[in-house]
Amino acid sequence: MEVGRIQTLALDNLKEIPPQFIRPANERPENTKALEGVTVPLISLSQPHDLLVKEIAEAASKWGFFQVTDHGISHTLIQRLQEVGKEFFSLPRVEKEAYANDPSNGKFEGYGTKMTKNLEEKIEWVDYFFHIMAPPSKVNYDMWPKLPPSYREVTKEYNNEMLRVTDKVLEVLSEGLGLERNILKSSLGNEEIELEMKINMYPPCPQPQLALGVEPHTDMSALTLLIPNEVPGLQVWKDDSWVAVNYLQNALLIHIGDQLEILSNGKYKSVLHRSLVNKEEMRMSWAVFVVPPHEEVIGPVPSLVNHQNPSKYSTKTFAEYRYRKFNKLPQ
Repeated sequence: MEVGRIQTLALDNLKEIPPQFIRPANERPENTKALEGVTVPLISLSQPHDLLVKEIAEAASKWGFFQVTDHGISHTLIQRLQEVGKEFFSLPRVEKEAYANDPSNGKFEGYGTKMTKNLEEKIEWVDYFFHIMAPPSKVNYDMWPKLPPSYREVTKEYNNEMLRVTDKVLEVLSEGLGLERNILKSSLGNEEIELEMKINMYPPCPQPQLALGVEPHTDMSALTLLIPNEVPGLQVWKDDSWVAVNYLQNALLIHIGDQLEILSNGKYKSVLHRSLVNKEEMRMSWAVFVVPPHEEVIGPVPSLVNHQNPSKYSTKTFAEYRYRKFNKLPQ
């Protein structure tokens, strides 16, 4: 059976999910429950600078993940961002399909559903909308939804906030490595760093104990900054167990991605994470991936490499890294 959009499938009032979505027994949420009583690091960006550097560096090293408060993004803007995203997914399918992407032909921006390359792979229970937000030279506004009408205005405002927070976090992470505060940003391309928006929409699932919204993975970005709705589902891997990320209104979730693990020569950890789905409610998340331009050469920062701490990663362009990871080739 050809599977189309997950949202359309979910509206068919299924009692059971199709076999393509049923995970192997060792991956099913019913068999891999999260630890209880363990919480991810929660960090205020408004605390004294030295303490902020210490806490973020520790979280990036031990968890690869943390939540931040006092980030300066207004509650109103977050609400508006979520409203326009929900409105887009509420449009008739024909209007959404006008933005359909085609990753197999190199068209990654637009409305999509992650399909598989072979019949043995399982399908994730998620639809999404993906587009580039920055820098201006890479933005294609034709791929931004025209409906709702306020989508562009709200998203451009949110992009400005993401640029500001990204600069702050990269500065703090640089200092946590004992580097000048501009080193990580310059290593990632300075003003040519790309911000990519991905709105994930996980419809209600009749058998959430058997499916996954997104399978376990690390992000190929340097950082991922994420705002979820109130429906829980994100889990991160820590000490050989899954840990549920509790929802905290207006908190910003920050993932360390592969490029920062490489640049830090392994001190910062790219976090393994997955997304669960819910039987009754739609889960959504707004992820912003901070990535270097394709031609940027990424490897461990030279001053972090010595005889006692040799290079743990090969140096390659981000384009090559992305191609190899996307095609599941050895790095």
